[in-house]
Amino acid sequence: MASERTLVRDVMSTSLVTISPGATLVEAATRMRSEDVSALLVPSTRLAIITSTDILDAVAQEIDPAETTVGEVMTKSVETVTPDLRLTEAAAMMENFGINHLPVVDDDLVGMVSSTDITSELS
Repeated sequence: MASERTLVRDVMSTSLVTISPGATLVEAATRMRSEDVSALLVPSTRLAIITSTDILDAVAQEIDPAETTVGEVMTKSVETVTPDLRLTEAAAMMENFGINHLPVVDDDLVGMVSSTDITSELS
């Protein structure tokens, strides 16, 4: 079980999975399934992210996932954390912003922490 001193760096994933903003939602979903992740980073002029929830929302709105690009539905304003942030603070951020993934930045992108990572560590 984690202590108050557990940091984001202790649980973050360092294998970063990315996708182009020009890829279709079908390609994004296929990539998520093959990499066993629920979010992909989208390198563009600013850091962006697409999650499985974004894809589900698009499909629920009857948007054609074979014709719609990642860039059309990705989240462009992404909250980030540093590796030295306490895990409990990252969890609070996720709760406050209603999100499940936080890219980890230390001058450059170094990892990703998810609500699943935090739950596993804190339980």
